[in-house]
Amino acid sequence: MKLRDIRKELGELRGSDAAKVAEEVSGFKKEQFNLRFQQATGQLEKSSRMRDVRRMVARAKTVLREKSPKAKV
Repeated sequence: MKLRDIRKELGELRGSDAAKVAEEVSGFKKEQFNLRFQQATGQLEKSSRMRDVRRMVARAKTVLREKSPKAKV
């Protein structure tokens, strides 16, 4: 995933509401599960995608944390 793609996606996440970001986190988690399942069965073609998805989960959770009313960021 290229840096400009990451920045674009983060901009979209920051522009949306907290419910939408939580939905994105859920989608990334499902994709992460599917990738792990593919790896276990030997069907995973692009192993770098696992790393990308794991990092996008962390980025989305960070944006969600920034949006929470208790955030001290």
